[in-house]
Amino acid sequence: MANANASANPLTDMVNELTGDVKRGATWSIVLSALMMVAGVAAIVVPTTAGIAVTVVVGTLLIFSAVLHLAFAFGGGGAGAVVGELFLTAAYGFAGYYILSHPVPGLEALTVAVAIYLFAESILEFMLSYVLRPAPGSGWLLFDGIVTALLAVMIAATWPSSSAWVIGTIVGISIFFSGLTRLMLSVAVRRAVA
Repeated sequence: MANANASANPLTDMVNELTGDVKRGATWSIVLSALMMVAGVAAIVVPTTAGIAVTVVVGTLLIFSAVLHLAFAFGGGGAGAVVGELFLTAAYGFAGYYILSHPVPGLEALTVAVAIYLFAESILEFMLSYVLRPAPGSGWLLFDGIVTALLAVMIAATWPSSSAWVIGTIVGISIFFSGLTRLMLSVAVRRAVA
């Protein structure tokens, strides 16, 4: 009997320690979720600043990609592969440098890219809704396609003035809802171990 109690205590202690760790982790996740939501609201409130910040990140990533392509160019392969990688290095490097040195035109270019992306997505949603039309709920795909197409047209029709709000607002909404989702999951985890 004493052995049964002695062996149960270490297990109970381990479960209690694990539960405490999960609670602390969930608490920090709740705090970070709230900060994400605040950052999302801030991006929505000042979309131009958020858009330029996104543009700087994209420019930096393009420069990083150029460095990687340069490294791959000399990693082996035939002359055609080396020339192709050097071409990509120049293209990514020029695009990244241009975006970083001219963030407002870079923001305008990203806005056009978003409009083209949304338009292409709407076409795919129209096609998918047509293919799946006998299935229940396929009307929602058609509705999503219509809304997406309207957003693409609205962005394109008001370009370049839409550049001031599109990227920052979309990123802000995304950050806000990512934070909200994380908050709900963290609260659920905290309640589950309580």
